[in-house]
Amino acid sequence: MPLKLPDKLPAIEALKKENIFVMSSSRADTQDIRPLKIAVLNLMPLKITTETDLVRLLSNTPLQIELRLMKLRSHTSKNTPIEHMMAFYDDFSSMYDERFDGFIVTGAPVEQLRFEDVSYWPELTEVFDWSQTHVTSSMFICWAAQAVLYHRYGIMKHQLERKMFGVFRHHMLKPELPIFRGFDDEFFVPHSRHSEVFREDIVDKKELELLSESEEAGVHMVMARGGRDFFITGHSEYSPLTLDAEYRRDLSKGLEISVPRNYYPEDNPNLPPLVRWRSHANLLFGNWLNYYVYQETPYRLADIN
Repeated sequence: MPLKLPDKLPAIEALKKENIFVMSSSRADTQDIRPLKIAVLNLMPLKITTETDLVRLLSNTPLQIELRLMKLRSHTSKNTPIEHMMAFYDDFSSMYDERFDGFIVTGAPVEQLRFEDVSYWPELTEVFDWSQTHVTSSMFICWAAQAVLYHRYGIMKHQLERKMFGVFRHHMLKPELPIFRGFDDEFFVPHSRHSEVFREDIVDKKELELLSESEEAGVHMVMARGGRDFFITGHSEYSPLTLDAEYRRDLSKGLEISVPRNYYPEDNPNLPPLVRWRSHANLLFGNWLNYYVYQETPYRLADIN
């Protein structure tokens, strides 16, 4: 089934070129079907790129999905045209009384700040609290995962001596769970972060379940409230060239940056990257949408609590 997107969203044309079926709002409104309503709070600087990455994965499912893009009033994006934000994003305050089948919060490039020092932290914690009663299942990615774990459970993030940057091998701890349906015994996930959460802090909390981890990258996926919350430290949504773009961006700025590990063949950035995470990325998002959103959400959104 197609993904219902706001008319003229740039991701539509980008994904059509990849032969991915997406549908504008004007066309989807003619169909008599109740789509899953998925909200996305996009905190990444290059919002159009992140929108496209997420839409690519959300569209690879038989379910019809209606996407809503959320923004915070207390934060103004400096890297995305204001016209784009005004055309496609709604303030959290204007969406407060709505309910959604699913919710995704992206990472943000603020890992080296204390949570309380992030300018939009007060409003963001309101969003975190709202999601517990207005959403069937939420997925928090990278910094957002660390932020919610801190806000709700007091779990601290810890700065890394060296950026966790590359594609790393992972394994499941609870392979019987539907979120892992179709996964291989080992799977790969990109990471790009300056901080981490400690395994012992996760397993010490009875409300949390550690689902997967990596010998190199550490904690990967944590679940709470029986699947109503997923905290994911990696970036399965990354396109094949995202790490490459980050690496070359930092090089051009003269920043100290290592070649992303396990990404280029023979660690040679002159060679095209080896993509090893796309199949499991599609399984991850498909399983979440099917087993934790579609199978669990009430038909009447007003019944979510």
